Amino acid sequence: MADPLPQTTRDALQKRALEALDHWPVRAREPVLMKYRENAVFRITLEDGQFAALRLHRPGYHDETSLRSELHFIAALKLGGLDVPSPVPTRNRQSLVLLAANGHFPAQYADVVSWIDGIPLGQSGVPLSQSIEMQEAIFFRIGQNMAIMHELADVWEPPEHFRRPVWDIDGLVGETPLWGRFWDCRGLSPESTIALSALRHQLRRLLANADSQSLDYGLIHADLVRENIFLTGTDSNVAFIDFDDAGHGFRLFDLATTLLKNRNEPAYPVIEQALISGYRSRRALSEAALAALPLFMVLRSLTYIGWLAERPEIPDNVERLSRYVHESLEMARQLDFVA
Repeated sequence: MADPLPQTTRDALQKRALEALDHWPVRAREPVLMKYRENAVFRITLEDGQFAALRLHRPGYHDETSLRSELHFIAALKLGGLDVPSPVPTRNRQSLVLLAANGHFPAQYADVVSWIDGIPLGQSGVPLSQSIEMQEAIFFRIGQNMAIMHELADVWEPPEHFRRPVWDIDGLVGETPLWGRFWDCRGLSPESTIALSALRHQLRRLLANADSQSLDYGLIHADLVRENIFLTGTDSNVAFIDFDDAGHGFRLFDLATTLLKNRNEPAYPVIEQALISGYRSRRALSEAALAALPLFMVLRSLTYIGWLAERPEIPDNVERLSRYVHESLEMARQLDFVA
């Protein structure tokens, strides 16, 4: 964790994790806090000695139906051979547990998924450490696995009442986008508000036109950033974690998400070509569709403005928000079809 937690918060989280572990067969009641962002994630040890990840879900972010749907989705991907976490049932064969409200937390859900043994591809804002040759091999594999994920999603029949976020036109540039009204949020200057509002209307028209050209659409991960891509071996093997935002959306959104935080890497042209080549080695991606990739990178960039604006407690919030706005508008100006 980049930012130290107050000891009182850490103690409360630890107690909450122990409460959740009453439902799972574990060897040792010593959960280790690994991440506290949208969810609190702990490493635990199951009765068979295997590590697993206990997730205390952010209250109010997803309801029970959506959380169960996420678990159904990753179970299907795992069954299809993709390296992703899989649900670990409770002693009573349940996949999800509701923890009652207490003095520190409102009511929230908890689940456990299998452990992915590896290291993150990288950290946002920190240059990639691998050689250019290794980056090329890794991003080729990421593209392959992304295509496999989309293929498995297309042949899978979700259960009744399946519900996940929808990253469609409304979810990206509608009146109430999934990650917040990026053009109308706290911390923006009047000039930024005007510029982002005008850009939103332009992008909505462009996305509507692109959608009419039958862009590939279906279930996506929606957050394949460096921290959610794990390197699991010496042969450029990769795994995907954290399907918290997975839902229905344009497949280019997954490609754009992976590329966005790497756009300032010295080897970015190699990274982009490797990702696209890897994807195309398993799934069709036409030149006409690929032409919309810069548009989706701008759309992805804009989502972070709304996301950050709704989290004023994040350190350096004001500086980061200003940077996100500048980067988004600069990327948009480079689009041939944006005035």
